[in-house]
Amino acid sequence: MTSNRLAGAWRAGMLAAMFVALVAGPATGREPAGTIEDPVIDSAMTEAEAFEGLRPGCPEEIRKAQRLFDVTYLGFDGKIHKGQIVAHEELVDDIRHAFAVALREKFPMQSAIPVSHPRFRKNGFWDDDLSMEANNTSCFNYRPVTGGTRISNHGYGRAIDVNTVQNPYVKGKLVLPPGAKYDPEAPGTLTRDHPVTRAFVERGWTWAGEWKSPSPTDYQHFEKPDRR
Repeated sequence: MTSNRLAGAWRAGMLAAMFVALVAGPATGREPAGTIEDPVIDSAMTEAEAFEGLRPGCPEEIRKAQRLFDVTYLGFDGKIHKGQIVAHEELVDDIRHAFAVALREKFPMQSAIPVSHPRFRKNGFWDDDLSMEANNTSCFNYRPVTGGTRISNHGYGRAIDVNTVQNPYVKGKLVLPPGAKYDPEAPGTLTRDHPVTRAFVERGWTWAGEWKSPSPTDYQHFEKPDRR
């Protein structure tokens, strides 16, 4: 084949590929629309990824009781996002209900990504501080309570922290994450009468935003311990 014929064939092939791309649309690298049908994906971890690096000593019965599931929410960017939560199997329906209420009420969330994600690892362990600093909403994390030694209700998948920057942990002069400020009027902030708070409380959860000293006031935190 002559060079002219080769060049012509090459151009024809390129034009054909461009036509297919224009008709079919980009197959990869496309920006999501940020709608219910086409949400921004914040987390798409597999089951194995969601539990990788679990702290040694976590009892097998606790691990087996956890479920990884998708949640949909409004982001602070005004787009619909899809993330994931890991929680105790008994509480999945409660959490999905609260997320549905949040979406209906246009209550924004920064992200919902399991704490096992590599971005939240420190020295190989799942790190609650990194998750809080990222304003991440999460549930299961086998760890002690903040400042203590007993296992937190997060360690059983029976507690969830929501929008940690807007809803900080406050104990005396200690504020977590550092620099956070509780402003009840700010978007994404929980209050006693907010529909998201009521969605949890009406299903038997406790909101730590009402805890009194000497306990911390933990505006981000809801829990539903096993009372059996």
